[in-house]
Amino acid sequence: MFDLRLILNTFAILCCLFALWKGGRAERMGALAVLANVVIGQTGHLVAPGLNDQIRLVNDGLTALLLLGVTVRYGALWMGGVMLFYAAQFAMHSFYIVTERKPDFLRALINNVDYLGIVSCLIIGTIVAWRRRVINRRKAASTASTTP
Repeated sequence: MFDLRLILNTFAILCCLFALWKGGRAERMGALAVLANVVIGQTGHLVAPGLNDQIRLVNDGLTALLLLGVTVRYGALWMGGVMLFYAAQFAMHSFYIVTERKPDFLRALINNVDYLGIVSCLIIGTIVAWRRRVINRRKAASTASTTP
């Protein structure tokens, strides 16, 4: 069949590459944090499958902390959405660890929808930054052409 983890991570990597290519500073910093999250998450899944829950909790917590720094530094609106998604992700991981509940369909659903939300916020932020840059260039070009 297909590996949903591989599909989601591939999509996230492509979105991060898009953000690195067309995004502003905030989007590039966010993309680097998400890329690090993907690499650490995949490495933890392959190297220490028995500690996967704890690795994911710490990985998501550190990524959220990095993104909080980006949010405070740049104040981008899309980062607020990312922070809310990471809060939900962190709460979900914590709930499953504290209650010692076995992974189930609900956890997979929440995790995947949440992850898509995070990546979608990054895409939206990148498109907004790219569009703003294009508009500013057009304004600068029209101002330069009208000055005597």
